[in-house]
Parts: sequence; structure tokens; C-alpha cells
Amino acid sequence: MNPALRSSAAHVFVDDLDAPDLAADDRHHLARVLRLRDGQPVSVGDGRGRWRMCRFAGGELGTDGPVMQPTPPNPLLTVAFSVPKGDRPELVVQKLTELGVDRIVPIRSDRSVVAWDGARAVKNLDRLRRVAREAAMQSRRVWLPVVEPLTAFAAFDAIDLVGTALAEPGGDAIDASVVTIVVGPEGGWSESELARGVRRVSLGPTVLRVETAAIAAGVRICALRDGQAT
Repeated sequence: MNPALRSSAAHVFVDDLDAPDLAADDRHHLARVLRLRDGQPVSVGDGRGRWRMCRFAGGELGTDGPVMQPTPPNPLLTVAFSVPKGDRPELVVQKLTELGVDRIVPIRSDRSVVAWDGARAVKNLDRLRRVAREAAMQSRRVWLPVVEPLTAFAAFDAIDLVGTALAEPGGDAIDASVVTIVVGPEGGWSESELARGVRRVSLGPTVLRVETAAIAAGVRICALRDGQAT
């Protein structure tokens, strides 16, 4: 991480880095929640990798450095997870964003209990994307993760790609060739889902809740990409 990002008083996203205009919620957060003083540094990103330093003053941002364009992460990493009950999907999205996962896909599998339909699906997607944005600001990410709509397991477009694996007890060890991990429901994958022939990988010797498994998957593949694990 660039030291300036880490040392900034806050990190926000704007539409235009040349004329950074704070959204009302972000202005309130900086001025009323964080209580920033005039002149404090704030890093500002566009969510697509470009960012620059600014200074907070009078509730507004003034540019204070060149626009930076770091090298995109490679490979791009995906974690898909069968949607659990309650507010646990928010926890999954928050932590996967903090870890650096690039694409997050809530899925509906054969043994899923939670069903999001119609207006509820739209509302929940908006909520998860808001959680991802807030987590990206907190963790100083310059790329916002893509949070996909709820997708049927059979229609998940990464399922036939090289590098995709299902989380399943007794599977292979995770290595750097795995760029997408799909976590099933707590009732496990159905026989027809397992019969698709997708590689299986293990997240450890115990049975994990969906949110634990998804976060563990994110930790493993992000660490491997960053060269912190073998």
C-alpha cells in the first residue's frame, strides 16, 4: 500500500478526481463523525484504481497531489457464496472487500434456504454494494470490488473456467492456480452440483459456516496472490 493512503485521515470515492465533490453522506462522515480539521489529508479514489491526495477544508476537498494509477491486481480474484440468513451476507461482503477480493457473487444453490426475489433482491444488492463501498473506504482500497446480483449456481459464469473450485471437505489444497472459490450452503452441495466436475478444494479439517468459509477462502487466495503463502 502506498504510504500516503495509509496515513490519510480518511479515504473516499468521487466521480471526478479533477473536481472532487463529496457526496452528502461522505461530507457528514468526514465533518461530523471523524471530525476532520481543515487541512487534514484525505485520499480520494474513483473506484477504478485512480486516486490522488486532497486536503479537507470547510467541508470540501481541494486537490493536493497528482493523480496516481497503480498497476491493477493480477489475477482478479472471485469468491462466490450461497446466501446465508440474516445480516451475515453483509459481513461476508465487508470482510472480502477488506481482504482485497475483486469480485463477490452471492449465489442460489440447490440447498439454499434464503430466497431473494423481485424488489427484495434489488434492495439487498444495493445494501451489499453500499457495504462494499464503505469497507473499501475503511481499508483504503482504490479499486471497488464488483458485487454481482444474486446468481443461480447453474448460471454462474465462472463455473466452467479454469481456476474455479468448489469449497468442499476433503478437496485439494488451495494453490495459486485457484482464482475463484465457490462456497456452498451449510447443508452442502447437492449431488447434481458436485457432478458438474468442478475442482474441489479444502478450507480445513472442520465444517465451517458459510460466512466463515467465504472469508477463509478470501484470505487464502489473496495471500497467495500477494506472495504471502504457498
